Amino acid sequence: MKGWAIIVLVVPMLLLAGCGQKTNDPAAASGSSGGTGDEAAQDTLAKAKKQGFITVGFANENPYAYKGADGKLTGEAVEIARVILQRLGINEMRGELTEFTSLIAGLQAKRFDLITAGMFINPDRCQAVLFANPEYSIGEAIAVKKGNPLKLNSYKSIADNDKAKVAVMAGAVEIGYLKASGVPEERMVVVPDQDGAVSALQSGRADVMTMTGPALQSRLDTAKDGNLERVMDFEQPVVDGKDVRGFGATAFRPEDTAFQQAFNAELQKMKESGELLTILKKFGFTEQELPGDATAEQLCKG
Repeated sequence: MKGWAIIVLVVPMLLLAGCGQKTNDPAAASGSSGGTGDEAAQDTLAKAKKQGFITVGFANENPYAYKGADGKLTGEAVEIARVILQRLGINEMRGELTEFTSLIAGLQAKRFDLITAGMFINPDRCQAVLFANPEYSIGEAIAVKKGNPLKLNSYKSIADNDKAKVAVMAGAVEIGYLKASGVPEERMVVVPDQDGAVSALQSGRADVMTMTGPALQSRLDTAKDGNLERVMDFEQPVVDGKDVRGFGATAFRPEDTAFQQAFNAELQKMKESGELLTILKKFGFTEQELPGDATAEQLCKG
């Protein structure tokens, strides 16, 4: 999920495809009021402390960031940020629901001050946003109809079967992985969200759906459809000789360096105390999904 997409910077700071479908119009800022460098960054943090709340962008992706049945904003990225922000003196988070591909544009347009959507760190995105250090790492997964009639167990097997259609969320990183594995675009059923992928598989519009492991498992658990199953022997894709395991993190505007550093300091404490894993476990993650010693700086270099 996730986070998850290949981004093309068309007009810097105005149009950028992220990991949703459309770019939001620049709107009135809810964040920093201007300035450059650390001055602007400190302004964002100071303003949030003063007003007692901060606005965050999310894409309604379970288990990363979504609204629960009670209407409360939650998810692994949200709950980790909630703890950190409270320790920084910001007691309330207000969510701004945005299509995934529009999250970065929304942050740039100052519709919100942070992206708490479990967004993967990659070099392209690092040109547009400032990432905190990663809070989790995960691989990919697929689900099929019960019995796996097309015997699919990898992206390559999808590419090799000219009958196989795969449901994938618009803007998700999986689109790039599928293309790199040889899956043609005409066999991708691009859907607006995760529930759309489940629906496409259930209706027969797609033969397989893909997303990150925790996200896929969450959707299957919610669907409770005995006719769908996860492919447990799925082979992780390798693109350009590299493991595609992704690392998700909170994202800031590039000028918010002081805010990012304060956030990182609290995140590191959570890693060391075990509190990070405790929160992750509530959303279906395990020790295998911990980020280790990876940093945003390293990941931004590819």
